[in-house]
Amino acid sequence: MGSEEWIYAGTFEELKQVHSKIIRGGIAVFYHEDEIRAIDNRCPHLGFPLHLGSVCDGILTCHWHHARFDICSGGTLDPWADDVPAYDVKAEDGQVWVSSRSRNVGSVEKLKRRLREGLEQNIGIVIAKAVVGLVESGVPSDDIVRIGVSFGTSQGNGWGAGLTILTAMRNVLSKLDPSGQILALYHGLVHVARASSGRAPRHLLSTLPPSPAPIERLMEWYRSCVEVRDTQGAEKVLLTAIANGASPEQLADMMLISVTDHFYLDGGHTFDFHNKAFEALASLGPSLTEPILASLVPLIGSPTRSEELHHWQAPVDLVTPLRQAFERLRQPAATAAETVQWDEQQVLDQLLSDKPIETIDLLTRLLLGGAAPDQLARLMCLAAAERIVRFHTQNDFGDWVAVLHSFTYAHAVQVRLRSSKEPLLNRALYYGAMAIYHDRFLNVPRAPKPKPASGCGYEPQELLDLMDRRQQVDEAAGWVAGYLKEMRDPQVLLGTLGLSLLREDAEFHSFQLYEAAVAEYDGWEARSDAFANQAKETYLFACARYLAAHAPSARELPHTAKIAWRLLRGEKLFEEE
Repeated sequence: MGSEEWIYAGTFEELKQVHSKIIRGGIAVFYHEDEIRAIDNRCPHLGFPLHLGSVCDGILTCHWHHARFDICSGGTLDPWADDVPAYDVKAEDGQVWVSSRSRNVGSVEKLKRRLREGLEQNIGIVIAKAVVGLVESGVPSDDIVRIGVSFGTSQGNGWGAGLTILTAMRNVLSKLDPSGQILALYHGLVHVARASSGRAPRHLLSTLPPSPAPIERLMEWYRSCVEVRDTQGAEKVLLTAIANGASPEQLADMMLISVTDHFYLDGGHTFDFHNKAFEALASLGPSLTEPILASLVPLIGSPTRSEELHHWQAPVDLVTPLRQAFERLRQPAATAAETVQWDEQQVLDQLLSDKPIETIDLLTRLLLGGAAPDQLARLMCLAAAERIVRFHTQNDFGDWVAVLHSFTYAHAVQVRLRSSKEPLLNRALYYGAMAIYHDRFLNVPRAPKPKPASGCGYEPQELLDLMDRRQQVDEAAGWVAGYLKEMRDPQVLLGTLGLSLLREDAEFHSFQLYEAAVAEYDGWEARSDAFANQAKETYLFACARYLAAHAPSARELPHTAKIAWRLLRGEKLFEEE
């Protein structure tokens, strides 16, 4: 009888007298109904010592949150609690021994099942424990994300904030340490569960019967359905295009052309959500094509069309010049226009100006002159980020979201134009430029340019300490300025900013901001000229200012994740143990 396999628990009579006892390995031994039972002493819900609970009719009840367990098998009657590990017991000559190995060791498949159950029932602690267990078991992050996307696209009203957060967090995992990666996945999955809670399942419509209609015809039909907000017709056409073998690029063009047929739908969210869905599809594989893309169709049901809004028509009419520009781009002579020389700083300054008609004209001349749309979109992103850097804290706090929307929209446009050659998508450039123009008053007065803070050691913890206090917006930017002046590693700073986000109960827009800032920063990494260095600084300042403005919070979500991690590692959560 090796001590590494069996643990001495005491005599049968002793255990009968004490009713419960803790033995080596954190195992609770109970005498009940003339039998000896052994289970892990930590309640799998939040770690409360189970030997302090009570046993009645074979059910052990934890006295903290009243989770109930079968004392024999360790199985829970409460789905939010998880099963508690149970151990074999044997008696020899009145001596009781307990196996050191539990009978119900978790497996990867069980953890995946628990993740799905946590999503279905919107139980954060269950999701957290499943994520920790899967990551610690070496399960690839995309396999975990796939479970969340598969669930989220089958519930509720389609693609929304939760799935966008999950995809965004998947995109930034490389910037985070292992604990940060767990937090990123957990945040994304919790938001998917919340967005789906109480929603009915979504069922896909059928495709059209087999038809020789080419993809070009289906694209026309899809645009017509979107024009009249016919979501059912649009879904059937979309699913038919998928069934007919349309490529992801063709599907993206079909859907995004329809999105850009009208101006800046829903403040940019419609385009942004489409981009995130196609990013998820690219990373997770074609098996989810139908549910992911069909989940986007509800977005075209009733979006705000900005050409119908007063501030797009007065005091300056932007609608007519934009339509005239689009018509110029459609002319056959456009392809033969002369090459136009242009300067990045010139374009950036124009985008930040208060002269929208000149901005429209410049973009048109550049596109007609052969300028790459995605390169113009990069500068549009930079201009939108500059609005965040210049955002003065005297503005109404809610206006942070206004400059945020322009930036994340511009980022989505840049991503799509990088992977598409469809001319009609260039209209999205103009919508972003006009959104940046509308944000100009949020830079009046202009926030002072960040100056290096003094008296700092520029260790990452200093920045996190700053964000433990409210509204340290300019202070955080000053710390970043000093960090960069000291030639510290910007990638470490990006990781620290990621941690500052993930340790909060962050709202949707903060996740958008961080992911877009990381991607846009990396887009300039290959260059080290003065303009590129200025661009990289701008993204770091924008990210630090926005996150500092929205910190600190109650930090309940990361606290739950920490409990899940400690439970998995077998740590004691209560000194009473």
